[in-house]
Amino acid sequence: MERYDNLPEAAAARVKRPLRLTWAGLFVERLTRAFWPLATVLFLALAWALSGLAAIAPLLVTQVVAGLVVIAGISTLVLGFARYRAPTKIDAMARLDASLPGAPIAALADAQAVGATDLGSRAVWEAHLARMATKLDAAKGQAPRADLAPRDPYAIRLIALTALAVALLFGVRAAGPGLTAMIPGAGGDPVAQASWEGWVEPPSYTGKPTLYLGDQAPGTLQVPEGSRVTLRLYGKVDEIEITETWSEEPPTEPVPTRLFTIDTDGTLTIGDDEWQVSAIDDADPAIEVSGELSRTLAGEMRQGFRATDDYGVATGTAQVTIDMPSVDRSFGLAAEPEPREPIVVDLPMPFRGDRSEVEELLVENFAQHPWAELPVSVTFTATDAAGQTGTSTPFDIVLPGRRFLNPIAQAVIEMRRDILWTTDNAAASARILRAISNRPEDFFPKAEQAEMLRASLGPLEEEDLNPSVRDEVAQALWDLAIELEEGALNDALERLRRAQERLQEAMRQGATPDELSELMDELREAMRDYMEQLAQNAQPPENQLDQPDQGDNTMEMTQQDLQEMMDRIEELMREGRTEEAAQMLQMLQQMMENMQMTQQQGQGQQSPGQQAMRGLQETLRNQRDLSDETFQEQEGQQGQQGQQQGQQQGQQGQQQGQQGQEGQNGDQMGQNQPGEGQPGQGQQGTQEGQSDLQGSLSQRQRQLERELERQRNNLPGAGTEEGEAARDALDRAGRAMDEAAEALERGDTSGALDRQADAMEEMREGMRNLEDAMRREAEQQQEGQQGGEQSANRGGPQGNERDPLGREAGERGALSSDSPLADGEDVYRRAEELMEELRRRSGETERPQVERDYIERLLDLF
Repeated sequence: MERYDNLPEAAAARVKRPLRLTWAGLFVERLTRAFWPLATVLFLALAWALSGLAAIAPLLVTQVVAGLVVIAGISTLVLGFARYRAPTKIDAMARLDASLPGAPIAALADAQAVGATDLGSRAVWEAHLARMATKLDAAKGQAPRADLAPRDPYAIRLIALTALAVALLFGVRAAGPGLTAMIPGAGGDPVAQASWEGWVEPPSYTGKPTLYLGDQAPGTLQVPEGSRVTLRLYGKVDEIEITETWSEEPPTEPVPTRLFTIDTDGTLTIGDDEWQVSAIDDADPAIEVSGELSRTLAGEMRQGFRATDDYGVATGTAQVTIDMPSVDRSFGLAAEPEPREPIVVDLPMPFRGDRSEVEELLVENFAQHPWAELPVSVTFTATDAAGQTGTSTPFDIVLPGRRFLNPIAQAVIEMRRDILWTTDNAAASARILRAISNRPEDFFPKAEQAEMLRASLGPLEEEDLNPSVRDEVAQALWDLAIELEEGALNDALERLRRAQERLQEAMRQGATPDELSELMDELREAMRDYMEQLAQNAQPPENQLDQPDQGDNTMEMTQQDLQEMMDRIEELMREGRTEEAAQMLQMLQQMMENMQMTQQQGQGQQSPGQQAMRGLQETLRNQRDLSDETFQEQEGQQGQQGQQQGQQQGQQGQQQGQQGQEGQNGDQMGQNQPGEGQPGQGQQGTQEGQSDLQGSLSQRQRQLERELERQRNNLPGAGTEEGEAARDALDRAGRAMDEAAEALERGDTSGALDRQADAMEEMREGMRNLEDAMRREAEQQQEGQQGGEQSANRGGPQGNERDPLGREAGERGALSSDSPLADGEDVYRRAEELMEELRRRSGETERPQVERDYIERLLDLF
């Protein structure tokens, strides 16, 4: 402790002020550590007194608390003095020195132990002291470090301090009587000791805040009806006069707490303060129907409603009752119905947020209820949190049920309704259902469905039909009707047909716009599935072209065209033009049927160009075979000629059934050796049939000539340079065949061989030109839509190769890009104008017959 005694005066002067502050901090620190238990006891005692608990608690409890406070205070005071140690100057010096790097205060108070006489050592020591002296400039007073957390692990001191703060804020008025109540016999001025507090609590469902009466100025006070008032009196309660007009039996003696409820207007007086209280009425909720009732094909009903209440709607219900005077009491409904309870369903309410104004939509499905499709009366009811109710004006509707479009399903549902109306209808309903099941093959797509119906007849024909069995039969009939209506449609085309039929039936029955819209969505979905199935089952692009013999009756339609057509149908239905919509729907159905037929015909076939090439190859091979036989005849093989001709004729008949097993290219056919007589296994396809090829060589040559003429007429690539060159070459080949046939008829086999060789050479030339046309067509398809249109303009029909309306015929019978139908603001209006023009031109007898036939085909197609 004496290490700081030799501190130089200059150094002591420099740390004088920081040293004093550090000593003060040490004083507070040790005082806090020693007497914090005493401070905690005092804080708790003051909190007890200032909070008013002393005035409320019984006198004995107050006295016990006071005794405990005294005992605890003395104990903690003694303990504090025992722990307290006053700080000294040396303690402050050590605390301050420890806060500086290198402990400079202790270093300056130190003395050189050795080498004091050595000048070098002395110089080093003085330099060391100089460095330590410069560090004194950083000396600052040290704050106290109470570090009470380890000494008070439960934070009792903080609890006491918090209780004191709460008592100071909210219990000051009761401080006087509370303090005096802790001391037996103590007292003061009674008027000064009397005080009160009061609160007005509105009902929780109102969402209004609680009012503190002490903050409300005397006068008029508006509170919700049903508010609860709480008054608390402190001190001399008999000195505070309270009067109010809501309690039936006010207390005759002063009480510290008063409770009553404000249910009407009245007056509240507390001492000299008076309030004219006005009770705000809680209005009944109101509810009304909003919007029109909508329904779906499945029987789902949607009805909007609007409910209001000043403090919010709690719940709501919808009650449905049968409207007996409006029921058509005929057939199964003529009997007296069995009594049934009204239908009651809860109305949807928002889960959170303000419910003072609720706009929601009731969505329910009563399709299986016995009252479905019967007149009913519906009433909406709203209830608030206070239990008050409000009802809407009853409105009459026909309870929506499921709309069955299948006639047999309709009959089953009608019988189901009759037996649910009353069990007295069971026998009559059973007879009708048995009549339906008499010839099941005429009414039921599946035998299992007829069995389901027969299984339901047994219970209905029993004399004593109890309600539980009746309900089971009704459920079975419902399931049967659903299966009849929907069916098990796995094929996309069948689903499309069913959707079209259902839409047509709904239009005939006068379905609502919502139901028609739902059926239209069903048709769109079925159409989409059908197009996807077509895309999945389609041939590769080169095999998806139309058949060459379809000619002008072929029409290309994209999925966008179909979509626009369905949009037009839906638009016509919305406008109420159901007849026009039905006609367009019928047209759509025919187009889809034709699309399916074309798809089936196209399965396993090649493109028109490939088909034409393959047919020409077979014709060339047959011509080569015929030329071989002609050569054999010329060589004088007369004895074998008849047998050879018989073999050739039998082989020609075999060619019709095998179609395309050999002859994949012209080179392979050219390699056949004379005399082999290979059977023609390709397609002959002549108009008269190839089974009659039993005649002479000249007759067979005539047949090959006719087959080549047919192939030339169906040759693709019309209008292109290569296509026309191929046609010219085949025309020359046909003339050579004709001359060869004439030579054979004259018996000039040598001349026939020459003309047959010319025919085969011209056929090869035509096939080469056809290959060039096919290659160019493939290149045009790869150029894109714009490039394709330009190529079509360059290679398309020229001059007089246009239809009667001046449009280019395009390729494969489709409209070209410059067709008037390809653009326009109203394609349907222009289509109608075009139809009128076609009808007019079809009646003009001066037009060529071929043109009129073409117009008639167009009119029949559309």
